Amino acid sequence: MKKHALCIMVLAGILLMSGCGGQQDVHNELVQKPDSVSAADDDLNTDDIIKLYQEIYDEVTASYTVDGIQSLETIENIIKRLGEHGYSAIDSGNQVDMVQKEQVLRFCESIEQSKEAQLTIWVVDTPEKLYGYHLSTEEGKVDVVKEHYQYNNVCFVKAGSVRYTADSWQYTNEGYLIFTGSSYSEQSYVLTMSDVPEVTALRVEPLDIKCRELNRLYMLPIGYGRNNMFLCDWSGDDYDELDFYDAFDRFYSMIYGQPVPYLPDENINIGAVYQIPEEEFENMLMKYLPADKDRIRSHTKYVSEKKVYEYRPRGFYEAEYTNIPYPEVVDYVTNDDGTVTLTVNAVYPSESTSKAYTHEVVVRPLEDGGFQYVSNKMLPSKDDYSTSWHTDRLTEEEWEKIYEENSGG
Repeated sequence: MKKHALCIMVLAGILLMSGCGGQQDVHNELVQKPDSVSAADDDLNTDDIIKLYQEIYDEVTASYTVDGIQSLETIENIIKRLGEHGYSAIDSGNQVDMVQKEQVLRFCESIEQSKEAQLTIWVVDTPEKLYGYHLSTEEGKVDVVKEHYQYNNVCFVKAGSVRYTADSWQYTNEGYLIFTGSSYSEQSYVLTMSDVPEVTALRVEPLDIKCRELNRLYMLPIGYGRNNMFLCDWSGDDYDELDFYDAFDRFYSMIYGQPVPYLPDENINIGAVYQIPEEEFENMLMKYLPADKDRIRSHTKYVSEKKVYEYRPRGFYEAEYTNIPYPEVVDYVTNDDGTVTLTVNAVYPSESTSKAYTHEVVVRPLEDGGFQYVSNKMLPSKDDYSTSWHTDRLTEEEWEKIYEENSGG
């Protein structure tokens, strides 16, 4: 009994220290750089909103299973409830319409007019993770205090905060609020001898719900990383620019919900080579592309005597940058032949733009509930678009040269 009582006392002490009885920081690695932000001395009273968020979280998630809590519907319900209480809120992935957007628009007007104003935007990352952006402006300058709250299986506690002055601030034609800056972290400064870059992109203007559905179904599973499906022109009659190996990787993940099992060698100087049975490779590609076997074989390395495809996984020399844009469907047209043409913007927060470029994707829904990508077309722009984050796969000649040299061959 004494041990049981002791455990209860220890648990109570942990909960008290973790902030469940207040707003004490439990893990505030990111601290203010001295004299970096004029608004840094202002004490932010967030007790009420965190208590409210706790109530909303408990209510909204009460009827969900553990897996269901993470659904977009849950996040949408939480954001809706925050809006009903007068708070401006959105999700971190910009998949839900912002609530109380008028507050943001008024704040932007105050900046343009060099008036003093304050604004807080709550950003739901997951139901268990919440960010608060406390913004203040004076004479056109914008100061930012970003707070992070995390659920610890008992309640929400403050997990960290950073403060900085925005280096850039813009409200784009596409309806995005994008601002950047540099925050100070003692830990990061020791490692990099520099401040931490902060990039925030929030869609303020609402987006048609059908566009969002089409984006989640057709675009986000592919994205712009480690493939060129939406970075070049191609169609069922012309696959010259499309990389079938990258497409195979993306389609595999869409079907099985996990990356391809054909991994590069642990030694970066050794090039791994696999032989994939023709049926597996071809069926994967033909499920999502209107390409026949002859077209696939003419754009890959097919070993006819073994009935396999030679496959070289992306290795160290084909790595890409981690900061890449994400697709957003902004319009769609249902065509007479049953296909759907999507107009897609590449939203690139790291480059402070909500339209790095625009492209058209034609998709054909199938009777069995599946679909195929029919074509992609890059649309002209007054600004030259850049795909600097992307790295093409090595050609066979480049691959052999690099790995032969590294192996001493």
